[in-house]
Amino acid sequence: MTDLSGPGGPPGDPVVSGAVNLRDVGGLAAGRAVTRHGVLYRSGNLARLDADGTRALADLRLRRIIDLRADDEVRYEPSRIDGIEVVTQRVPLFLGSVESFFRDDISLDEMYRRLIEDSSAGVVDVVRGILADQPVLVHCTVGKDRTGVTVALTLAAAGVDPEAVVGDYARTEGLLPQARNRRIVELLRSMHPEAVHLEDLATKSPAPVMRALLDGVADRYGSAADYLRAHGLADDELVELRRVLLRES
Repeated sequence: MTDLSGPGGPPGDPVVSGAVNLRDVGGLAAGRAVTRHGVLYRSGNLARLDADGTRALADLRLRRIIDLRADDEVRYEPSRIDGIEVVTQRVPLFLGSVESFFRDDISLDEMYRRLIEDSSAGVVDVVRGILADQPVLVHCTVGKDRTGVTVALTLAAAGVDPEAVVGDYARTEGLLPQARNRRIVELLRSMHPEAVHLEDLATKSPAPVMRALLDGVADRYGSAADYLRAHGLADDELVELRRVLLRES
């Protein structure tokens, strides 16, 4: 089920057939510590798991799945997790429809700014879900934007090095299947032929965008931890977040 990086090496990304962009965020540098393997996973939706994929997901022994999708997304593509005993937590993050971002042709930077300001209570709910049960999987439709921003803020608040946070976010672009990208871009282009930001919104996870987001959070709040504090997360919860996610390297 799981690739290994070599004899005695750390676990690699789980192989869950039918899942998109599923990975373990373990092994990220956090000063003298690193993020733990087998605690926090992230992915796109779980609507296309085959039988092998469902078994592989069950092998992760997840205790909680946090689904960031809107109600219509869940109805259209329900998760294939029948038979897996797991708590499913719904935290819809976008206040508008996903389609509206393409229609309004906003940039990734603007989408992320709106997400952290308009859906701050949801971001805190996700962090509390991560604290409640582990192993935990956070996912949206593609695992790029809602998942990317929420996981980035969580990791940064736990003390993960900024460039490690950026690097984890940027990995998504290389993990999205090219056939999927072509199909989605073609469909969206037929609907929004003049859109400038369409491909970025649908397929890209540029490192500079995440750096800008983290810098903006630092400028406005002081840090990612201060952002979570400003929206209700307590100091003892932040201490617990570091304990849950980090280990000494």
